[in-house]
Amino acid sequence: MTERRPIVVWTEIPVTDLPRACDFYAAVFDWTMKIDESGPNPMANFNDGVESGGGHLYPGKPGQGSTIHLVVPDIVEAAARRVAEEGGADLERIIPIPGVGRFQYATDPDGNSIGLFQPEPG
Repeated sequence: MTERRPIVVWTEIPVTDLPRACDFYAAVFDWTMKIDESGPNPMANFNDGVESGGGHLYPGKPGQGSTIHLVVPDIVEAAARRVAEEGGADLERIIPIPGVGRFQYATDPDGNSIGLFQPEPG
């Protein structure tokens, strides 16, 4: 039997204003966001570290590509309010996934599609 490996290893979200995007994601997801300029391009890892698993923000051209679903620190409704307060938009209705949790689609200030995911307790 072959070893199972994660299917998604890393994700990157392109943004037009890195400091503003860091403020948005920090406010919505309760993350610590720091801009790292040690590489060839500036970036800000999700929750300030690669060990948090996931990815980073970087200066780039936002688009209507994939949707990244991110776990909210509380409930979907509260995260959706923060999205709106921070310049994004919540979209459509909350969608339940029985036995798993619930989520709502949203966009960040650059129009990138994100999912606000609240896992079921347990």
